[in-house]
Amino acid sequence: MSDNANNTNNKAENKVENKLRIKIQSYDNKIIDIATKTIIDTAERNGVKVVGPVPLPTSINKYSVNRATFVHKTAQEQFEMRTHKRVIDILNPSPKVIEALTNLSLPSGVNIDVKMM
Repeated sequence: MSDNANNTNNKAENKVENKLRIKIQSYDNKIIDIATKTIIDTAERNGVKVVGPVPLPTSINKYSVNRATFVHKTAQEQFEMRTHKRVIDILNPSPKVIEALTNLSLPSGVNIDVKMM
């Protein structure tokens, strides 16, 4: 019984020939959610299996700046930049899906990296 289950799992793994990995970065979490929803809707409309979005850890960059220019060294302001990240995998993309994704208009402030794996 377990041999039959392993054969079906191996067949399912062998069907994934290539994969399109999309990494999305933004400073605003609302904009990144809109962009991921748009990408997933476009891919599913063209009949492709989508894995994700997988939220990656938010990177936080903190900066301390002196308030005064000369004497008051202890008075400082703290600022931080949060970079939100998501990963979407599209399994076995067709040329039609890739064309649809390249013509997609996404909100400004979103950085997208696409890799074919």
